[in-house]
Amino acid sequence: MFMSAAKKVVIVEDDSDVRYLYQRKLEIEGFTVYAASDGAAGLAVIKQVRPDIVLVDLLMPIMSGSEMLAQLRAEEWASDIRVIVLTNISKDEAPPALRFLNVDRYVVKAYHTPAQAAGVVHEVLGTRAP
Repeated sequence: MFMSAAKKVVIVEDDSDVRYLYQRKLEIEGFTVYAASDGAAGLAVIKQVRPDIVLVDLLMPIMSGSEMLAQLRAEEWASDIRVIVLTNISKDEAPPALRFLNVDRYVVKAYHTPAQAAGVVHEVLGTRAP
């Protein structure tokens, strides 16, 4: 069952190979995907695109994922954007402020394939895979 209108996803990930894998998998799943390589660029893309969901790494150059989320959540229009943290930092090592940034899921890349992560995106958005 295809989604009637493609949901918009922004991936903010500094590793180009990882970013590409997740972007391709989500496109195959029927999402419209935008990507950025650091938190500052991610924030700019999110402001422009107004996505349904953001997948964000935590450790990135220029601006970390948690800094980006803090700035995003300060914007009234961004309060309902769903967020999945997609990182290799264990939840125990994550910045404490992350608890207050309205994150829907915390996914450790080392333990999830792109297909499993796409399943989490579908779950959070309440959509079905094609």
